Amino acid sequence: MSVSCCRILMLTGLGLAASGAFSRAQQTTPTKDVHATYEPPSGPGAGQAFLKRFEGEWDVQRNFYPPSGGPPSRATGECTQKMIQDGRFLQSDFTFHQDGRTTTGTGISGFDPQTGLFTTVWYDSRSTRMSIRQSREPFNNKEIVLYSASPGSAAPQRESRTQSHLEEEGRKLIHQQFNKGADGKERLLMELILTRKSSR
Repeated sequence: MSVSCCRILMLTGLGLAASGAFSRAQQTTPTKDVHATYEPPSGPGAGQAFLKRFEGEWDVQRNFYPPSGGPPSRATGECTQKMIQDGRFLQSDFTFHQDGRTTTGTGISGFDPQTGLFTTVWYDSRSTRMSIRQSREPFNNKEIVLYSASPGSAAPQRESRTQSHLEEEGRKLIHQQFNKGADGKERLLMELILTRKSSR
């Protein structure tokens, strides 16, 4: 073997060794989360533990009670709920069937352990507006109570309140929406009755 070949092999070996050492140094050097300096991360709390109980597949019955009175309008449907973003939020995907038509909707529910408040966002295939609701009192570990918020809405909105709780040891989930009438009194406007599907 010539001297030139020996030198090439030696330099190649040194280069590979240096490259390996640099790669190991990169793997062992901790990365600094610069974003955390401005917005510290927060982990799940008691609200997330409650929302996790909503996970699963559900049959849905929706009852809408017209403000003018009369019999309620009824629809059936299905719902899939799952925790997302490492257990920080609940995503709820609904499908409703009524009078031969199908509509869909998605809700995202979150909880801030520091304030004890829930916030939800809802959007669906019936409207271009998003519904935002937030609780006013810290979570009581029994039910979620939310009030309507309409940021940037041009139309006047009547205040509404929703409450959600579990029944039958988690086999049934009830959402009820109450709206204030012109007389200032609350009345039930809409309810969703979710029944957990049997696992096969």
